[in-house]
Amino acid sequence: MSKSSVSKLVPKVPGVPGGSRRQQYSASTKRALVDVAEELFTDHGYAATSLDAIVAGARVTKGALYHHFSGKQALFEAVFERVETDAAKHIQKALRGNRDPWEKARAGLRAFLGVVQEPRYRRIVIQEGPSVLGYERYREQEERSTFANVVDIVRAVLSAGTWDLDEDMLQTFARIFFGAMSSAGESVSSAEDPIAAALRVETAIGFILAGFQALADTGVELPTGVPPT
Repeated sequence: MSKSSVSKLVPKVPGVPGGSRRQQYSASTKRALVDVAEELFTDHGYAATSLDAIVAGARVTKGALYHHFSGKQALFEAVFERVETDAAKHIQKALRGNRDPWEKARAGLRAFLGVVQEPRYRRIVIQEGPSVLGYERYREQEERSTFANVVDIVRAVLSAGTWDLDEDMLQTFARIFFGAMSSAGESVSSAEDPIAAALRVETAIGFILAGFQALADTGVELPTGVPPT
């Protein structure tokens, strides 16, 4: 990490209304640790990043680190949460302003495919997340941030038709779509040419959306999922 890059991450003490200077310094120290950890995890990966490098970059002591985090994994989880939250906000921004459900779905897809090509998202969420956090914890974190966006998209798409679907069925659609999006994100992030891979994914899911749109426009009933008596 360059000296200029490190200097930007040195804890600063902004004025926080109602907070003591100690609380302000504590908050800025924690923020600096997460900032430095995010940069190092992105550049070098989890295993190759030491706590010594993180505290040196943040210009704090190990005691200060352990005051906020139980160890490297807890710090990674904080970084993971921030990256996922930023991604979710980016996708939400793309969804806003699209009243047409099909354009909304396509805008959300394009925003997601843009996110998975970002170096920090590729490394921290897709490449490192499952192994560092464990599969169950990884899915928990992922669903907490991005799954809500998928539900929003699916709800808008299914509402475009005359289908009367209960919440359980909507959640089923959302989970299937979420699984497809997660798999697509992994394939894009690991591709030799992520841009070309993203275009292929957008085309493939575009076909699926076009199929749903045709069903909605023609008023075709969806299967009920209830076995015949």
